[in-house]
Amino acid sequence: MEKRRESFRRHARRALIAAAAAALAGIAQACDLPPDGTRVESRRVALSFRTIPPRIAVGEQFALELAACPRNAAVLPGRLQLDAQMPEHRHGMNYRPSVISMGGGRYRSEGWLFHMPGRWEFIFDLGGERLTHSVRIE
Repeated sequence: MEKRRESFRRHARRALIAAAAAALAGIAQACDLPPDGTRVESRRVALSFRTIPPRIAVGEQFALELAACPRNAAVLPGRLQLDAQMPEHRHGMNYRPSVISMGGGRYRSEGWLFHMPGRWEFIFDLGGERLTHSVRIE
């Protein structure tokens, strides 16, 4: 009788583990990044962003639309910090963009302005997970 109980417990544990794995896989698949953005990835986070308007001009404001997805069972932080800098010049922007959470790992950020031409580096900080992407502005 004890062998049957132990066998039942083993099967129940396996079924529970399989159900949890299927649920986690469903969560990971539900987080699809928009295909029309620039994709930046790390071990814990995948991020897609696009600028509005699509072409960034020196001295003209633009916005970003972003989507972030956790990878490898990571959890997204509740807050996203954004910035940009010119590494060769060792300075950042003259403006601080605002970030609005749209829910579900989606964000909109406004108030961006690159005040001079050259290589700029977007900085995306998701709870200590820092992602960067360089763009050249003419």
